[in-house]
Amino acid sequence: MADSPADKLAEKMATAPILGPGHDYASVTDKISAIVLKRRPPKWWWAGFAIGFALLMIFLYAVTYLLLVGTGIWGIMIPVGWGFAIINFVWWIGIGHAGTLISAILLLLRQQWRTSINRFAEAMTLFAVACAGMFPLLHMGRPWLAYWMFPYPDTMKMWPNFRSPLAWDVFAVSTYATVSLLFWFVGLLPDLATLRDRAKNPVAKVIYGFLAMGWRGSAVHWYRHETASLLLAGLATPLVLSVHTIVSFDFAFGIVPGWHATIFPPYFVAGAIYAGFAMVLTLSIPVRKVFGLEDFITMRHLDNMGKVLLATALIVGYGYMMEAFSAYYSSDQYERFMILNRMFGPYAGMYWTLILCNIVTPQFLWFRKVRSKVGALFAIAMVVNLGMWLERFVIVVTSLHRDFLPSSWGMYYPTRWDFAIFFGTIGLFVTLLFLFIRFLPLISIYEMRALVSEEEKKAEG
Repeated sequence: MADSPADKLAEKMATAPILGPGHDYASVTDKISAIVLKRRPPKWWWAGFAIGFALLMIFLYAVTYLLLVGTGIWGIMIPVGWGFAIINFVWWIGIGHAGTLISAILLLLRQQWRTSINRFAEAMTLFAVACAGMFPLLHMGRPWLAYWMFPYPDTMKMWPNFRSPLAWDVFAVSTYATVSLLFWFVGLLPDLATLRDRAKNPVAKVIYGFLAMGWRGSAVHWYRHETASLLLAGLATPLVLSVHTIVSFDFAFGIVPGWHATIFPPYFVAGAIYAGFAMVLTLSIPVRKVFGLEDFITMRHLDNMGKVLLATALIVGYGYMMEAFSAYYSSDQYERFMILNRMFGPYAGMYWTLILCNIVTPQFLWFRKVRSKVGALFAIAMVVNLGMWLERFVIVVTSLHRDFLPSSWGMYYPTRWDFAIFFGTIGLFVTLLFLFIRFLPLISIYEMRALVSEEEKKAEG
């Protein structure tokens, strides 16, 4: 019996090379380092950087006004004391999870297809955590007193309340950021030495040489580099699970209907990986097109990321169903009202939009023809980014705006300052991303060269 077109496409995707043909050590090094060592960046870089920087200036203006006037400029009120700040915090932390997953877990599992996407996924993690960290600080109202959250010896005997999940957030996120930064920097060392040796500009040569920390590529250097990478990967792997679990405790430890649920930790972790991979797809597709990196970020990479997106979409969908079922099966009138209010209340449009974005749209990824089309993958990833933000909005707002007492019910309406700070953090993310693309290799040079060596051995064998 002849193979169907779908079977042929499946075989082609499964056997597709991780690296395009015709590459050797020199060509890999030349192509990736040339992106950084160009004398002048292309015009599109300036356009993208200008947009990101303009949004960043809006963020700085909004934060300045916030510090002068106070959090009353936001839409938060009684009973919705948590608004855009916590919504955006959870959204950004979720986006940062894919970088650690790709770098740490896939490294330990020896998955070679991570090689082309791990570097900018790690950078994306750092930038997303930086954006996330802004919101708890600003939500404090007095961010200059943020040091009160750390257990330092002081004469006032002011210690953090370790029974509060918000205190756990500080330690979880700061640990996550520190380990992610170390993991990213250790991985950069061989590439920084490559840029140091190839740079023509004497200032750039000195800067890259300083950052390379004396790397000479000796056997001892490589041994210590691999050992440090594996140790950091081992540290980062439990962080993928623990950080968003602790973030979910912000909600699960409350008695508010819609939050008090034991399913939240795995549900939040799956949602974080889901949102993170959607953002990796959103970034990798334009990057491979603009820089002509189709030989490095191949269709096999995009197909694998599409499969991960589909798998996490199913887990998130299961979480939605269990949330609704638990509310019904519990016979708790408040839980039942909460889920009915989400589905048919004043924010019902946002609830059904997130179901469409997070559950219905990713079902197209079952089809190999969809996963083999770059435009379709990009569109689905953008839809998921929107859906995951709506999920956080629905969890926070619909659980708070109608609580136990009808006399305290109210509607939450974000103000222009809420939107200014949110889009401003997107500007911060874009600005940092464009600076990273300009000054550091967005694909790991040494890992791609190792991949070339393995491909050559396979060809000879």
